[in-house]
Amino acid sequence: MAYTNKTYVAFDADNDIHYYRLMQAWKKNDNTTFNFYDAHDLNNLMPWSSEDTIKAKLSERLQSTKVFVLLVGNNTKYLYKFVRWEIEQAIKKQIPIVVVNLNGMKSRDSSLCPPVVKDELAVHVSFNQKIVEHAINNWPSSHDNYRTMGKTGPFHYKESVYQGMGL
Repeated sequence: MAYTNKTYVAFDADNDIHYYRLMQAWKKNDNTTFNFYDAHDLNNLMPWSSEDTIKAKLSERLQSTKVFVLLVGNNTKYLYKFVRWEIEQAIKKQIPIVVVNLNGMKSRDSSLCPPVVKDELAVHVSFNQKIVEHAINNWPSSHDNYRTMGKTGPFHYKESVYQGMGL
């Protein structure tokens, strides 16, 4: 079994890649503690790759994944070819899922959340460096505890957690 220490980020590459790039910039900034081991660094995908090849490479990345981050924008719920497949794989592999609302909502956004993850065991947060970092670092152990207790469904952090971070 592969060592699972990576963060897998799924997103709408046509519309929301700048949010992913911002996360990478947070990671590179020496003035922050934000860090994640990016699963996208594991293998290269070529733009001309077939769907089967792409899914095989993505599956390799998921083997090393500790936490799955889903960036949810205006069109994410309509993406079936890869994003939905990635979510389904994370659910199947019981990888902790952090749903990040790009619109600032701090809990599940019923109108934008992809139906496949809407009622799954996941934590929903707003797009902000501090809360995303908190979720990446803390949700995996909470996820495991909730799963052991048989709990399911969407979770979110209380407003006091955001306030404690100055958000």
